[in-house]
Amino acid sequence: MSARARVTRTSSKRRLRRLAVAAATACAAVLAVQGHAGPAAAEDDYPVGDLSTAVSNFFLSPDTVPGANIWTCKPSAAHPYPVVIVHGTTSNFGSSGAMLGPALANAGYCVYGFNYGANAFTLGHLYGLGDVAQSARTMSAFVERVLASTGASKVDVIGGSQGGMMPNYYIKRLGGAARVRTMIGLSPTNHGTTMQGLVNLGRTLHVLGLVNDFYELVDSPAYVQQEDGSDFQQALFADGDTVPGVRYLTLATTHDTTVTPMANSFLYGGDTANITVQDLCPDDPAGHTGMSFDGPVKQIILNALGPNTPGFTPACTGYGPNL
Repeated sequence: MSARARVTRTSSKRRLRRLAVAAATACAAVLAVQGHAGPAAAEDDYPVGDLSTAVSNFFLSPDTVPGANIWTCKPSAAHPYPVVIVHGTTSNFGSSGAMLGPALANAGYCVYGFNYGANAFTLGHLYGLGDVAQSARTMSAFVERVLASTGASKVDVIGGSQGGMMPNYYIKRLGGAARVRTMIGLSPTNHGTTMQGLVNLGRTLHVLGLVNDFYELVDSPAYVQQEDGSDFQQALFADGDTVPGVRYLTLATTHDTTVTPMANSFLYGGDTANITVQDLCPDDPAGHTGMSFDGPVKQIILNALGPNTPGFTPACTGYGPNL
């Protein structure tokens, strides 16, 4: 064999080895990407909002928050239940879900939210004004869509203010007990509010009827239905606060000036737990609205939806605003 032939043959072998190494490297890279695709999708860091984000979302993004309403999302074995966030009166999903939506998505949950209770004054932003029973029917249709999309058997629900009370109508009166695993209320108006005594004063002075007539005139019956002692409240809970098969967690704050007395938020009977945030974090200033942006509240929610460790104590950091 000539020297030139030997050089050519050696060069060919080297090229073949390089091609083999390149091919093996490419295959390894593909396998690595394929093997990592599932967890990577679950660990995407969606920006977690705060109160300023909520204000911006109220006007600019009333229907969406990062990480939520992704209709291709499939629950994992670790997080088999989709989470539905329900906003309160005069709010919207974009605003109320600004922190919890992305935080739950980052934790690996399929997260959803919707707007309800529109009237002529909503104008694409101001929701939660209409009849509570009708709002519950809106929720029922939305939950069915979530279950059909995800293939899940039940959902977990997190609702603030009216969003923590209205789902009880869905659960108790519209068959929602078979669709809801966990009902978490954040300062919910479960048993109504005296609005720091104004409701009782109105009754005493015989002017509450005039106020309620105004709310009916502007097609906002949700205000009347959330009054302490209202006909709606009495009918909703006449047969007890809870139903079998659903676990309930209610979080309240001593700084709540919307739901008064604070204990009106709590539910009793069945599988229930009532927590006053300041019993765990005495310095937490979060008010009624601030509960949806509070670090300890977020930690308690993640524990309740996940490991559900008995006696869980959150780290007292990242407090919500006193609003």
